[in-house]
Amino acid sequence: MSLDEQFNAAAESVKTMTKRPTDEEFLQLYALFKQATVGDNTTDKPGLLDLKGKAKWEWWNKQKGKSQEDAKKEYITFAASLVAKYA
Repeated sequence: MSLDEQFNAAAESVKTMTKRPTDEEFLQLYALFKQATVGDNTTDKPGLLDLKGKAKWEWWNKQKGKSQEDAKKEYITFAASLVAKYA
């Protein structure tokens, strides 16, 4: 299976979780997904009142400089750990 196929399978697998991961785990998963699919965050930081958007932006921004390939590998590993924990 190619890296992209493994990544897509991991992205699908997280949808099967029956229990809710922590907010930090969700944010980490989101950040890795965005870094893997888009690359470095170049969007403007959301305003002060958009707490959810601001948190997502900050977590994604922490991934800056990580290659999309490395982000995909990290996402696959992290998603597998979450699925095992929350299945």
